[in-house]
Amino acid sequence: MSLAAIFTLAVVLLMLGLLVLTSIGPDTVLMGGLTVLLVSGVLSPSEALSGLSNEGMVTVAVLYVVVAGVRATGGTDLIMHRVLGRPRGPIDAQLRIMAPVAALSAFLNNTPVVAIMIPTVIDWARRFSLHASRLLIPLSYASILGGTCTLIGTSTNLIVDGLVRSHTQLEPLGFFDIAWVGLPCTVVGITFVVLTGRWLLPERVPPIDCWENPREYTIEMMVEPDGPLVNKTVEDAGLRHIPALFLADIERAGHLLAAVSPQEPLEANDRLIFTGLVDGVVDLQKIRGLKPATKEIVKLDSPRSDRVLVEAVVSHRCSLVGRSIRSGGFRSRYNAVVIAVARHGARLRQNMGDIVLRPGDTLLLEAQPSFVEQQRNEFDFFLVSPIKDSGPPRHEKAFLALGILGSMVLVASTRWLPLLEAAMLAAGAMIMTGCLSGTQARRSVDWQVLLTIAASFGFGQALLNTGAAGSIAHTLINIVGGSPWGTLAVMYLLTSVFTSLITNNAAVVLLFPIALSAANDLQVNLLPFVMTIMVAASASFATPIGYQTNLMVYTAGGYKFTDFVRMGLPLNIVIGIMSVLLIPVFWSF
Repeated sequence: MSLAAIFTLAVVLLMLGLLVLTSIGPDTVLMGGLTVLLVSGVLSPSEALSGLSNEGMVTVAVLYVVVAGVRATGGTDLIMHRVLGRPRGPIDAQLRIMAPVAALSAFLNNTPVVAIMIPTVIDWARRFSLHASRLLIPLSYASILGGTCTLIGTSTNLIVDGLVRSHTQLEPLGFFDIAWVGLPCTVVGITFVVLTGRWLLPERVPPIDCWENPREYTIEMMVEPDGPLVNKTVEDAGLRHIPALFLADIERAGHLLAAVSPQEPLEANDRLIFTGLVDGVVDLQKIRGLKPATKEIVKLDSPRSDRVLVEAVVSHRCSLVGRSIRSGGFRSRYNAVVIAVARHGARLRQNMGDIVLRPGDTLLLEAQPSFVEQQRNEFDFFLVSPIKDSGPPRHEKAFLALGILGSMVLVASTRWLPLLEAAMLAAGAMIMTGCLSGTQARRSVDWQVLLTIAASFGFGQALLNTGAAGSIAHTLINIVGGSPWGTLAVMYLLTSVFTSLITNNAAVVLLFPIALSAANDLQVNLLPFVMTIMVAASASFATPIGYQTNLMVYTAGGYKFTDFVRMGLPLNIVIGIMSVLLIPVFWSF
């Protein structure tokens, strides 16, 4: 092994150590390592920056915009709320979550799918007295398994496809090629979780419960006359079991209906009076067919879909203290509308415009995102805090967004257009049709992930240039006695271990050149090794740090590290054995 190869391996090992043992971000670590290889002369500038122009990485960036369009219109919520329904027990609940999430994750990046589903699952579990900890790990695992079924299911698959295009003469991977192994693994994986979850899944309580939040608001919402809630009962409209929120009264044509029955039918222009916590108010804002009852909402000078919810605590220096919200001209002064007020846990029964402001009142506002920066250093409010993901969805465009997504999948799967071109057209259509604004599109891209991917390409190129990849591959082949099956199994194991310790995207870029060298040394087809890396890098269940969706549910479910090991390690073994046995059947050596 040459001195350059030894130096490259030393940098890689140092990078792995920093990723595993420190809290430094993966993008910082990989970019730092790439700089060392560039300055030392191991990589040329064009090689070090090659990842920025890789087709797979660019496709990942564009797909963030497409997925954001589906989220911004409430398309995912529309699907999930119609699917979940009422579970008959924990096993039925797991199936109701895992099957649709796996299907969604095959066509949407699994990270935003899980981000959307975490609060939905927690709320759903509360409604039906289920332990969320028995549902959140299955949620993450289902998204991972579903991602192995299509080329766009995970960013990892796209990165591997980009590597195939740039380093080999093979045909680009087809949209559903990986489904030959991914679909059986998904079915077996879901079955394994459902059958063993009773013993392997824990019953945990998250360390922070939103019910401990002392800010209780009273908010009035109106049933839109042309909306889908008219003539539905309170129960059927999904308004009876909103966690952290209670439907107290209905005001109808000047009459107040107290102690509202779940079977009470809703009528157009009903004013629904809710009391509860901010998390419930955010959920309420996203229900299609409801809008804040205050008339001031329509007078704001920006589209409602461009606004966010903001909490602001009134200061004693605010000029509107002692005046009502209406007489003080709150909307005109701040270009924001008060939709709820919290005052020391007391319920305020006046109309919103008649509430007289006092110091210490916590206001829930609908405003432009710029409101936060404008008021953060002013004296009118003690505290100004935006509520994450609180923008009202463009419900009227939900089916349009889903149609754009479906068209992209159809065009890419039939190979009428390459995936990158199909994704770019879909992203453009999302913006041009108003499903997503340009600002939202820019904010939707996860630049940390993209920088990590781009830097990883440089490391892969360094392993190839210096011969380090070939040396490692030769060693692996000797260990298994030159057997293609044995080499395939070792590659799966290596990829799985690397993914459990570092990011899955970095793992595939580092191991692809080793797989390429192994296939060349054995003089066999590269495709079985390509598919092995794709599945192994995605199917990471054994640790919370091995896959981003695992990390997302880790805190939300109140889990311990060992909870993932207990459930995920056996699942890793099952999926690994299945993959190594199935892959050579569909892609022969």
